[in-house]
Amino acid sequence: MRTLLRALLAAALLCLAPALPAHAADHVYDFEDGTTQGWAPRGDGVSVTVTAGAAHGGTGSLLTTGRTATWHGATLAAPFVKGVTYRVSAYARLDTGQPDATIALTVQRTPAGGETTYERVAAATVTDGAWVRLAGTYLFTADSTDLQLYAESSDATGRYLLDDVVLAPQGDPTREPVTTGFEDGTAQDWSPRASAVLAATTDAAHEGTRSLAVTGRSASWDGPAFNVLGRMGKGDKYDLSVWVRLGPDTPSGRLGLSIERRSAGTPSYERVVPPTDVPAGEWVRLAGTYTLSRDVDFLSLYLESDTGTFPFYLDDFAMTYVAPKPIQTDIPALKDRVPFTLGSALTLPDSLGVHGELLARHFNGITPGNEMKWDATEPREGEFAFADADALVGFGVEHGMTIRGHTLAWHSQTPAWVFENADKATLLARLENHVRTLVTRYKGKIAVWDVVNEVVDENQPDGLRRSPWYEITGLDFIRTAFRVAHEADPDAKLFINDYNTEYPRKREALYALVKKLKAEGVPIDGVGHQLHLNIEQPPASNVEDTIERFATLGVRQQVTELDVSVYTDFVSSYDTIASELLAEQGHRYKELFDVFRRQAARLDSVTVWGESDDVSWLNTWPITRLDAPLLFDRDLQAKPAYWAVADPSKLSPRVRRLEAPAAEVVLDGKRDLQWDLLPDAPIARVGAVSAGLQARTGAAGTYVLAEVTDPTVSAADRVTITVGGVTRTVTRAGGPRAAVRPTAAGYRVEALVPKGTDVDVTVRDGGTAISWTGKVTAAPAVKLTTAAHRAPVLDGVVDAAWRAAPQVRTGTRIQGTSGASAAVRSLWNGSTLYVLAEVTDPVLSEESADAWQQDSVEIFVDPGNGKTKGYTDDDGQYRVSFSGRLTVGGTFDAAGVKDNLTAVAKVVPGGYVVEAAIKVPTVPLRPGTLLGFDVQVNDATGATRTAAATWSDATGRSYLDTSHWGVLRLS
Repeated sequence: MRTLLRALLAAALLCLAPALPAHAADHVYDFEDGTTQGWAPRGDGVSVTVTAGAAHGGTGSLLTTGRTATWHGATLAAPFVKGVTYRVSAYARLDTGQPDATIALTVQRTPAGGETTYERVAAATVTDGAWVRLAGTYLFTADSTDLQLYAESSDATGRYLLDDVVLAPQGDPTREPVTTGFEDGTAQDWSPRASAVLAATTDAAHEGTRSLAVTGRSASWDGPAFNVLGRMGKGDKYDLSVWVRLGPDTPSGRLGLSIERRSAGTPSYERVVPPTDVPAGEWVRLAGTYTLSRDVDFLSLYLESDTGTFPFYLDDFAMTYVAPKPIQTDIPALKDRVPFTLGSALTLPDSLGVHGELLARHFNGITPGNEMKWDATEPREGEFAFADADALVGFGVEHGMTIRGHTLAWHSQTPAWVFENADKATLLARLENHVRTLVTRYKGKIAVWDVVNEVVDENQPDGLRRSPWYEITGLDFIRTAFRVAHEADPDAKLFINDYNTEYPRKREALYALVKKLKAEGVPIDGVGHQLHLNIEQPPASNVEDTIERFATLGVRQQVTELDVSVYTDFVSSYDTIASELLAEQGHRYKELFDVFRRQAARLDSVTVWGESDDVSWLNTWPITRLDAPLLFDRDLQAKPAYWAVADPSKLSPRVRRLEAPAAEVVLDGKRDLQWDLLPDAPIARVGAVSAGLQARTGAAGTYVLAEVTDPTVSAADRVTITVGGVTRTVTRAGGPRAAVRPTAAGYRVEALVPKGTDVDVTVRDGGTAISWTGKVTAAPAVKLTTAAHRAPVLDGVVDAAWRAAPQVRTGTRIQGTSGASAAVRSLWNGSTLYVLAEVTDPVLSEESADAWQQDSVEIFVDPGNGKTKGYTDDDGQYRVSFSGRLTVGGTFDAAGVKDNLTAVAKVVPGGYVVEAAIKVPTVPLRPGTLLGFDVQVNDATGATRTAAATWSDATGRSYLDTSHWGVLRLS
């Protein structure tokens, strides 16, 4: 009985560890017995003999001579077994008198039914003065014949020696950490991709005394590569990290980390870390994660630059398996908590392992994020690739999910060949073939297609993006794509999809396009709203307005790409994301899903753009930074954002913040200019009831404005304001120290309450109550100036037109205690704003390559006066240097404003004059229009900005944030 138990225990223990085949002993070739031990010549005239003239260990080594081609050498019938990973190592040296050369170990094999392949295992630069270690890993997974391991040399006639060759089968290397620090003076399994030269060096080191120097690169992709075939498991996730530094005499460069994988000999390339700035003289860490999602027969990670062949160093590489955390099974499934299809975007790795489990549990819809785009499905004309798309469609079908096809026609991720030498007829024919092929293939499986994607540009006069599609075909590419998709699958629902549809200008441009095409009979079934939002903007009411607007067209609507970034700008970056931000994000998701639930009759589905934070595109866009925009965290665990959808009662109480600028208000119920200087802070809507809130700090207390939307009049309607525990109630009939006026949508309350920081404002309508609870803090008055209505001559001369405009000064210091300042005036005419800045600055410099560190004037314009914590598409930062150099900032690419600026600068005694004209095409300019506005003067000393001053914003964040700019009123 004991014997049986011991046997059972031994069997159980064997089940816990990766099993190696019985033949899994090391294969060692040391040539100490005087024979070649199975190694033979490769190539005519080649001789392979054992020599006692040199040895790495012992007394003998293998000498190869008589070569006349680079692939000639010594070869071995390789004892490799399919599915087993081998550590391959050998020592090489050149025969005396031979020039330096690259010696490589390569495997030749012929897969069943395929062509012979050649797979490099290891390589290094070798001399005749010392033995050099070659090392790498090798694994093959397809049935193959004629396996050979051979040594070759870049010198076609060179003589070389091999010794101490070891082929060591591994256990489960996919779980073992891999590190290389080069402290042993070798390349530690790194090999060149092409002609690059790799050498351990003491010239630089991140830690320790050595790093790997990379020189002699022939192309941006040429450099150090590390074979990880067999070290990564399919469906497993790995953390990758490496430190890089530019080589000598290299002033600048960008380096990134990528993966090359091959299946059946076909290569594919994936970026783990996009090319990143590496300042001269600094070590920079490149770090990311990678999940192997496919069966491969070659897998290598490598470092590359975006351009150039400059030298660099790498050090302290680490690859670590990330053990998955089990998903939570004791929380509600999200798909059961919403009255519409709840979808998630995914890529192939997301369908595997715990990610696949999470998707299946919580979502009943999927959208392949990249696998159905044109570059993935038809990289070359007529050559279609469907393996990845088929796999994701199969995943959706297996789990009974609704599948959205994304996307048939888009200006991005479309191969260049599609537009090359294409007239209208050719391009439409290519489009028809592509659309018909995809939609026919997935007929009956894909229920919804994004037929055309992002075709609207609200900054164009006709509202249409000037893509190659539009430039060549006009609107006919849209008409053709929808017609052909409908012919290929009459049952599929066909959508036009776009971003920023929650903003009024984009909304109306898309609305006009859909209305026009529907009137023509184009088979558009629905409109997709992407909704890439952040925790501040835009208000949830904008989203609701958009859904209600498109409902008038009688089309289906879907939210297609929802995420909520924790950042309000395109520059900031956090090392860690505070729990307060995640709580705020949860309430933001609640606001949005409140809208979606109210609009469920008009909304078929809501799709989030990724299931968990670790797979979000926002980790690398618009810059590489830590973001957390989705419902589950990086460990696939529920966040406040999850509870916002599943059970909002689990959210912690929301604490908001509101500034109360200094001002005196007349309590008369009128909405005077003071309230219009800032937008109302929204209070969440319930049913038909909503409200907006503002506050001002006066000598007698805090003034509160509540703009209430409540179309039904009731004696029970009221606003209660609680400050520091003291409550004041105002009904539609009025209240103490308050004024009430009816409005077209409801009523307006103005009240004076005691000063305090803890404030609650609750609006009640019968049994309905909506609240704003948070901290109110006093702030400086909102600065206001005026622009007169006339046009100057733009010549840098202060002409008579400017006399009509009031003057303000840049007296708010944001850097330094003294320095340049400016007197500023504004005019307007038609759709143009004019700004004059007379700058006092006797010493002028443009030495810095950075525009913001040169002597210059920056003019900030927010046409909607939105006072947001980030820039919207028509907000602009317009910079003019003292020499007339123009630079424009705004959103991450400033696409909506980059052409708005014209300016002249003239140096005058004691400083310079800037006269600028800024087009404002997105709002009508007329008397009374309010623009967000500020002016900043930068003062440079040599190549450094040493002082800066603004008119209004004291935060130093004007380039990121419009919330503290002043206001310009057109007279």
